[in-house]
Amino acid sequence: MKKLLLFVMLCVAFTSCGPEIYQASSFKEESKNHKVVAIMPFDVLIEARKLPKGVTAEMLQEQQRDYGYGLQSDVYGYFLKQMSKDRYTVTFQDVHKTNAILADAGITYEDLRKSSKDEICQLLGVDAIVSGNATMSKPMSDGAAIAVGLLVGAWGPTNTVNTTITIHEGAKGDLMWKYDYVASGSIGSSRQSLSNALMRNSSKKFPYKSQKS
Repeated sequence: MKKLLLFVMLCVAFTSCGPEIYQASSFKEESKNHKVVAIMPFDVLIEARKLPKGVTAEMLQEQQRDYGYGLQSDVYGYFLKQMSKDRYTVTFQDVHKTNAILADAGITYEDLRKSSKDEICQLLGVDAIVSGNATMSKPMSDGAAIAVGLLVGAWGPTNTVNTTITIHEGAKGDLMWKYDYVASGSIGSSRQSLSNALMRNSSKKFPYKSQKS
């Protein structure tokens, strides 16, 4: 049931609003010495004021965590594929290594929200980290739409997914780059649709992309 709920709630076919982009004026100078970048699990929030019968808060938290690690893997995979086409000024730490180091240090998925970016960079032995968040919401006041989707496979209201991908440098943990992306659409696609839409758009402005590519 948990996997089905995850699919019903989060699988969307996307249309996007215009992105908002921030880049620190010091990024070009700061990034000259950046060699290795880690990609963090995404911080995912599924907004639901009232859960349908049979769905617990623990189940929702587990799905948020699984989705966050899934997005992390998707983003890493996207960069690996693009590296055969585009040139990057950095390499990306394998996400399995990233997660293993965090686990060995006793840092859980929930702990990441409270951890400073510079401390995480030092722990991982990287120069900067790519992180992000995704907030999924439904224009309904309770979990009725979830229950309907589970029972009859139909979904009336549209999803709205607010996603952000960021880069923080390792020395002070300062925010260097931020890309906000809003996607909406109907049920019928997969989690990869969100990550592909996010990366396809954000990669055009990704600051580690070589100007010679």
